[in-house]
Amino acid sequence: MASQPYSYNGTGFSLLRDKGRFVLPPQFRKTVRDSSGDKSVLCLDKHDRWTCLIGFGLSRQDGFEAQLDREEGLAAQRGQDFDRELRGVQLNGFAQMPFDDSGRFVLPDYLAELAQVEDQLYFQGAGQFFVIFSPSELAKMGGGWEGAQAACRQLAAEAAGKAKGKGA
Repeated sequence: MASQPYSYNGTGFSLLRDKGRFVLPPQFRKTVRDSSGDKSVLCLDKHDRWTCLIGFGLSRQDGFEAQLDREEGLAAQRGQDFDRELRGVQLNGFAQMPFDDSGRFVLPDYLAELAQVEDQLYFQGAGQFFVIFSPSELAKMGGGWEGAQAACRQLAAEAAGKAKGKGA
């Protein structure tokens, strides 16, 4: 995998589709594919602090050891304990989900449960990764999330309008 950094930005939205699939938005799809060595592999895991998922391509794991070193160093500076093994398990416990050319993928039930996902996903770019929220969980986030919350409401309304137009 290339060690070049990949950046995820923008927003997206997906309704649950036929066969229990969601759609990875195009602007994330291309970056995930590029970051995964031109493979259609989406890496997903529960975010370590928020009730949402974190998504990225395979190349991000190349930086996990350096991330562990940074986090361990910061904990030492603060005089805090750091469980490197536990954090390593958290970073490397992600699921690898295949997606098709249209971006369709199946969200594992355990990840849906951890993120409180029902039938809608909101995608928000965050640089080296992106987060995926259930709209109801995003609405619970505090200050600083107003822009994402407004974008989610608009994208949800647009998706509902399109689905209604298709007779869904």
